[in-house]
Amino acid sequence: MADRHFVVLDDAAALAAAAAEHIAGILERVGGRGAVCLTGGGTIGAVYRRLAQPDLAARLPLDRLDWFFGDERFVPESDPRSNAGQARAMLLDPLGVPAARIHAIPTDDPDPHTSARRYAATLAGFYGSDRLDPARPLFDLVLLGLGSDGHVASLFPGTPALAERDRWAVGVDTAGLAPFVPRISLTLPALASSRAMLFIVAGAEKRPVIAQLLAGADLPAARVRCAGPVLWLVDRAAAPDTLIEDRP
Repeated sequence: MADRHFVVLDDAAALAAAAAEHIAGILERVGGRGAVCLTGGGTIGAVYRRLAQPDLAARLPLDRLDWFFGDERFVPESDPRSNAGQARAMLLDPLGVPAARIHAIPTDDPDPHTSARRYAATLAGFYGSDRLDPARPLFDLVLLGLGSDGHVASLFPGTPALAERDRWAVGVDTAGLAPFVPRISLTLPALASSRAMLFIVAGAEKRPVIAQLLAGADLPAARVRCAGPVLWLVDRAAAPDTLIEDRP
């Protein structure tokens, strides 16, 4: 766990405030054209709303940032389950981000595997190569949540997508993982190509899986790495006793 740093916040409100401040602090230092990889889910909404407030929005170099997504459900963007739809409504539209700088994962293909190939091509086009260079990360910041089973993005325990080393995005067959719909996810190598990574985790239902992670369990979240620091912000409800006891 030496490559991960955990910070425990008192409650969900403090978590959202700290996460938004951390995101703004990273992005305001981006030099040249930058890229952010967004996430979805219930916890991130409050973070997006705080980040879109004028005081933090003013710190973001919006004219130099492109916005991508770590995963997506294979549903239309109008569907309330869409990560892109959530991000547009809570963050990107309030910030006034031009459509050309928002790179949503396509979900209008015949199947998620085709969508994954299209999105990988979009990423490679932005990056300028179809091979990732460890010295030149794809993203400046990757945002992630944590599933109660230890999944990150749409990389679930025991699924073939976890073993992918060459492709940047894959279609994820969620048969047997009900109630999940089919998804598209960035792979571990693509997520790892980032200068910084931030996990944002809240709620008592996440406490057992964080305890497993701290104990060394081989969960998808345990396999995530990046080129720079990996910070975990968790609220008190999600924090195992060992994390709370370690607080200064």
